[in-house]
Amino acid sequence: MKIKSFLRHTAIVLLSIVFISACSSNDVTETPEVEKEPEEEVTPPVEEEIEEEVTPPIEEEEEITNITWENWYLSVPLNRGNGSATSIGYETIVNNNLTADQAKYFYKNDDGSYTLYTKFTGFTTSGESALGDKYCRTELREYWRGNQDTSDNWSMATGTHILESTIHVDYVEGNGRTIVAQIHGKESEGISGNPATVKIRWNSGMIQIDYYTKPAEGEAWTSSYDEKLDFGRVDNEKFTFKIKIEDGKMYCALVCEAKGLNIDYTEIYDYVGNGYVHENYFKTGNYFGWHDDYEKAAQVVLHEVVTDHTD
Repeated sequence: MKIKSFLRHTAIVLLSIVFISACSSNDVTETPEVEKEPEEEVTPPVEEEIEEEVTPPIEEEEEITNITWENWYLSVPLNRGNGSATSIGYETIVNNNLTADQAKYFYKNDDGSYTLYTKFTGFTTSGESALGDKYCRTELREYWRGNQDTSDNWSMATGTHILESTIHVDYVEGNGRTIVAQIHGKESEGISGNPATVKIRWNSGMIQIDYYTKPAEGEAWTSSYDEKLDFGRVDNEKFTFKIKIEDGKMYCALVCEAKGLNIDYTEIYDYVGNGYVHENYFKTGNYFGWHDDYEKAAQVVLHEVVTDHTD
């Protein structure tokens, strides 16, 4: 009996040890699952927040301030009521208040450039004209100090005066010629004539400088004494034409990446040295050299125009 009791007691003790060991083994196998929780929280979605802050909408900032409108007014070949072309002030352009008829000749494109369309209508800046007489234009005229006054002009005798117009020509019908930039002289007290002193002409894809030279003694500066210079072929590609007046001399430059052109400032003519005394202003746009019918048209796109004047 004592042996049976001892064996029974030993069996109970052994079963207890096995039971305790089994419980301890179960506790150990559950602990690794706790390690997984930090892995899920270590990488929060911070990349989306960074992307939103790093890429602000910059397209609107890049819509170029390509024209300082206070320094210009626009002429379109529509009757202002007295037979002359219509002048449009900068406030009308900035506030997009052109009439439907005016907007056929001048409008803003999605990329911030401006289309200048024209044809012969008979309404010119100097009054109504018959076929075969004067030319029509959709063109900007400069007020160099922004005073909105046609007496706001500059002299070649002092300072440096620069125009840079970036343009492409969509088409020019008729004779294939339109003027895209000018230096225009202004009649003033004791000085006769309003000479179109320098005309930058797109002539069937060739950029041509048409510039007045010294007239005969006692005569006015007119096209009777002009010279023409083929400066570079751009065809219908975008180009930048630059005019600079410095120390009374005219320099011109031309850049057209599509044609591989990068012509640096080149001296063309010494105006002050040849007695030129007119006050002046820049013009740029589409001055169409055709007046033989009412059907032919020309279209120019102005991407940017920059002027710089120092006294």
